[in-house]
Amino acid sequence: MNSWKPISIYELNMEIENGLKKMTQVQVDYWQKISIKPEKWIEKEFGKEGGGFWVVAIIGDLAVWYNDIEEGFNISTFSTYGEISGYKAEQDELQWTINKLKRHHNTM
Repeated sequence: MNSWKPISIYELNMEIENGLKKMTQVQVDYWQKISIKPEKWIEKEFGKEGGGFWVVAIIGDLAVWYNDIEEGFNISTFSTYGEISGYKAEQDELQWTINKLKRHHNTM
């Protein structure tokens, strides 16, 4: 991790744009309902070095965020706004994460 640097907002937006290009219209519609302007959130286990992780969507008590250490999108719970409750190390593209989130909410 010596050469690791946190992802910039520009690079994050490029990741989001790449994911949007690969989404179906149903996925894009869902994304538009849950996405937020990216915000850096605290994650206590691995997020200190990079100043947290970028959260890009919220639904209920779930946050979609980009793990720039593992280079992928993740879903984690939160109980306090601005703080990711659990570290995840998925290396998912955004459209895959949106599919997971949709499946999760369709089974509730």
